[in-house]
Amino acid sequence: MEFDGTHDQPTRERVARSILVNGPSTAAALAERLALTPAAVRRHLDQLLEEGAVEAREARIGAHRGRGRPAKAFALTETGRDRFDQQYDDLAVQALRFVAETGGEDAVRQFSRRRVAFIQERFEGVRQADPSLSPAEVLAEVFTAQGYAASVRHLPLVDGRGVGEQLCQQHCPVAHVAHEFPQLCEAETEAISRVLGRHVQRLATIAHGDGVCTTCIPGQPTTTANEKERVTS
Repeated sequence: MEFDGTHDQPTRERVARSILVNGPSTAAALAERLALTPAAVRRHLDQLLEEGAVEAREARIGAHRGRGRPAKAFALTETGRDRFDQQYDDLAVQALRFVAETGGEDAVRQFSRRRVAFIQERFEGVRQADPSLSPAEVLAEVFTAQGYAASVRHLPLVDGRGVGEQLCQQHCPVAHVAHEFPQLCEAETEAISRVLGRHVQRLATIAHGDGVCTTCIPGQPTTTANEKERVTS
């Protein structure tokens, strides 16, 4: 990531990268996370705002600084994300265009599936290394190792049934390419579904303008005691 030539570059990059990895963040959260003073964080955020690298949003309900107006959460803009993307995007797009022209749609899909082979190849190894992780958390570890800055959000119970999860990818190293070739996103979703052994749903993608790539992983249904009794009777 490149910034204008000043001595503040490394710290400003840390601020931007923390937002990339952790998602929209308040100045207070950034200060605590990076062991900086709130004044220093605000100075860097002001510069990032001026550069168009971040934008201020209303923080989630509950993210307040005591009394007064709610804190602002700062999120990376497309310009901010561009600074982290690989410099070979144009080359990758040209290469896939050539694949599409010479091999057709099926060739692009085959390439996309091969690219995400790391999901299935590494899933079992990560799970065995840390059995305490849920399958979604294993996926987050696998994706993060590939530069996706992934995390898991646990969804609340609905009618007492199993907890669902959302796999959230704060960064997508192929977002610009996937904007033209959505087969890359489709292949990821297929691979996630395959390793989990159940249907999942992609709710949002950075490639199509969303702030985070979000995949919904439904919870396994639970059977209540009454339901068991009805089944066995």
